[in-house]
Amino acid sequence: MPKQPSIVVVGGGTGMPVLLRGLKDYPIDLSAIVTVADDGGSSGRLRTEMAIPAPGDIRNVIAALSDVEPMLLDLFQHRFKNGNGLSGHSMGNLLLAAMTSVTGDFYNGIKEISRVLNVKGKIYPIANQNMYLHAEMEDGQIIYGESNIPLANKKIKRVFLSPEPVMPLPEAVSAVTNADLVVIAPGSLFTSTLPNLIVPQIGDALRHTKGKVVYVCNVMTQEGETTGFTAADHVQAIHDHVGAGCIHSVIVNNEKIEGDVRAIYAEENAEPVIYDLERLRSMDIDVIEADIIDHSKKMLRHDTNKVANLLYSLLETN
Repeated sequence: MPKQPSIVVVGGGTGMPVLLRGLKDYPIDLSAIVTVADDGGSSGRLRTEMAIPAPGDIRNVIAALSDVEPMLLDLFQHRFKNGNGLSGHSMGNLLLAAMTSVTGDFYNGIKEISRVLNVKGKIYPIANQNMYLHAEMEDGQIIYGESNIPLANKKIKRVFLSPEPVMPLPEAVSAVTNADLVVIAPGSLFTSTLPNLIVPQIGDALRHTKGKVVYVCNVMTQEGETTGFTAADHVQAIHDHVGAGCIHSVIVNNEKIEGDVRAIYAEENAEPVIYDLERLRSMDIDVIEADIIDHSKKMLRHDTNKVANLLYSLLETN
C-alpha cells in the first residue's frame, strides 16, 4: 500500500469537529491536535477536582472522528441535567476522567477510548498536563482563565499559558513537522486556536513543517475576542504570537451573509469577517476564496463537506 498523505488539524472549540467529520472519510493519515485549556462547565470542574487536562474539546473531537452506532455516540455526548454533583457533566467527560484514572495518564486514556469508539485518525492533546490560559489586555490588565477572557470585553493584546514551560506531546510536535498539510481550524481565535500555537515547540514545528500550513478563517467576528477583526487581523494575531511565515494560505468565505442569519448574529454584536485581499497578500499569504458555509443551518457553520473537499484538493497542489 502506498503511504497516504497526512493532514494535521490544530484547534479546539466548535469549528474543529466540523472539519474533522468531513476529512475522516478521505484516504489520508489524519491527526488532530486539540486544546486542553478550557476551564468552564463540566471540563473546568473535572480539571479542578482531578487535576487533569480539560476533556471537553477532546470529547467533541472523539465524537467527530468515531465510527460507531448512533446510540453509543448519543450516550458518549449525553449531558446530565439532574443529579447532585452529576448535573452539567457530560458522559464523555466522565469517561475520559475515569480512563485517565485507570491508565494513570490522560493521553493513554484518550487512546483507549478512541480504540473503543473506533476513532479514525489520531488524537493528541496539546499537552498531557493541566494548563491554564491567561490574557494581557491592551490596557495592561491580566485576565486569568480561558472562560473569563471574553467576558472582560476588552481588546486582547496577547494570551499566554501557565505553568511554564508547557511541554507538548512529542507525538504532536512530530505530527506537525512531518505533515503534508497542516490545517489551523476555525474557532475562538484567542481561546481555542492560539492556546495550541503558543506552545513554543508547536510554533517552531509550524514554521519548519515540510508541508503547507492553511488557516481556515472564522466566518463571523466574536464579541469579547475579535470585534471588528478582518481576516488579516486574525492572521496578524497569529503572527504576533507565533511569528511571521507560519501560515502559507488562508481560506475565507466569499458568500454574502444576509437576512435572518445576519440579524441573529447582530444581537450578539457579531458581524461577517471581511477579507482584505491586498493586506493579506502583502503578508505573503495565498488567499483561497470559496463558499464554505452550510446554508441549511440557522446558525452559521462551516460546511463539513465543502471545506473537507477543498482541503483535500490542496494536497494535490503541494
